[in-house]
Amino acid sequence: MSWFNTDLFLHALTFIVPAAHVIGLLSAFDAVMHARTPQGSAAWALALLAFPLLALPLYWLFGRSRYIDYVEAIREIEGRVEDELADSRNNMLRDFLLPPHDQRHQNQQQRDGQPARRDPRAEIAKGDERGELEGFQALAKFPLTRGNGARLLINGKETFDAMFAAIDAAESYVLVQFYILRDDALGARLQQALLAKARQGVRAFVLFDDVGSFGLSRRYRRELEEGGIAVSGFHGQKGWFGRFRINFRNHRKIVVVDGRVGFVGGFNVGDEYLGGDPEIGAWRDTHVRVEGPVVQALQLSFLKDWHFSTDEMPALDWNPVKCAEDRVALVLASGPNDRLETCSLLFAHAIASAERRIWIATPYFVPDAGVFSALKIAALRGVDVRVLVPRRSDNLLFRFAPYAYLPDAREVGVNIYFYEAGFMHQKVFLIDDDYAAISSANFDNRSFRLNFEITALLADYAFAQDVAAMLKRDFTRATRAQGTEWHNRSFFFRLAVRITRLFAPVL
Repeated sequence: MSWFNTDLFLHALTFIVPAAHVIGLLSAFDAVMHARTPQGSAAWALALLAFPLLALPLYWLFGRSRYIDYVEAIREIEGRVEDELADSRNNMLRDFLLPPHDQRHQNQQQRDGQPARRDPRAEIAKGDERGELEGFQALAKFPLTRGNGARLLINGKETFDAMFAAIDAAESYVLVQFYILRDDALGARLQQALLAKARQGVRAFVLFDDVGSFGLSRRYRRELEEGGIAVSGFHGQKGWFGRFRINFRNHRKIVVVDGRVGFVGGFNVGDEYLGGDPEIGAWRDTHVRVEGPVVQALQLSFLKDWHFSTDEMPALDWNPVKCAEDRVALVLASGPNDRLETCSLLFAHAIASAERRIWIATPYFVPDAGVFSALKIAALRGVDVRVLVPRRSDNLLFRFAPYAYLPDAREVGVNIYFYEAGFMHQKVFLIDDDYAAISSANFDNRSFRLNFEITALLADYAFAQDVAAMLKRDFTRATRAQGTEWHNRSFFFRLAVRITRLFAPVL
């Protein structure tokens, strides 16, 4: 006797299929009401109505980009943290605040070989007439500050050597936050560095994303906790199910030491980030080491995420120290709890601000219609628009995605370059000779609307030149896409690209 009863199965289907269509219809209404873009609403509604058995589990796992209760909860927590720290923090930062009008004028002086003014507040009316920095500051949750130091960190060895050197020098506390934290050789190095500092009386806090770090062993976490280190996973939504929800992931990568030194960028903690995965190969990524008052913004972002995850608010040092480099910097934290779509608007504003060039490096290029239109308009204005993406990807869907935009991009002069020397994971943009950003955010809808991201923006001519030199080297290892990149491909490849473009709003 077979274990499979055909009659029972068919009888069950007579109930399951109609129920799926009814639930699919209700879920389609939910998608229309709650998706953050019209394109996302349409894509999910169509799938839920046409293929409910397939689309329903995907929608409730990956979709539904917004939960009002969740959004309000994290806003309340952020407000609580802000209220607790606002007075003391603002008083301490007063000497570092900078009116945004002036920095482009100072950058122009540096380009012309003139000595930069050391008190930018003296000529508020000059420079930045178009309000670029005002726009960036309006999007941020932390003011534009001067007195910062910044060092570009290229690739894994340089980044992690600098990071571990800072941890080894810690005297009071270390804040560590990564989307991916692995129990491998690099993860063990981080664990041992933190345990060594904990034995010296330094407080350490480790925050990782539950989904990104799904494979992290219980042993790894237990050893940290037994060594006196506070550890927590970040849940995209409160409750057990929130641990496994794909949306609302914390994609930030932050390390802060003593409130004096900070790190932010594209690196997570895993051997592959040092090129240790033979299937991925050489790993190209970028981080930045910052000092000065801008570090306060990094630890404020960490504190909000930590408080959301643990209901705890550890005491931190909010006394900024001026750095001799005196760079102007801003940190923008973005996430699904924002009242505005901060990350998407950040890229749109950066593109609109460009007068001569906008260079973007991203591992995943799936822009929404508005941001892609901004790129095309910039190219039509005569701006040098370049987008650097990896030829090889760690994600099959994102391997096809850049090709979907290639015909439209080529038509207006948006140049897409494919990085050939391994997998490129950096998230960087450069505007003219004035602004450069190192970020955790990809150029896709998930970073724009669903993930918690962090971006460090430097309004500094010298730093912008460092980033320009770095990207120029990357372009020498890349191939500019031609029309043949699309037309010479097989029918099935082009079909896969078209399907990827169709589902771009929900990727």
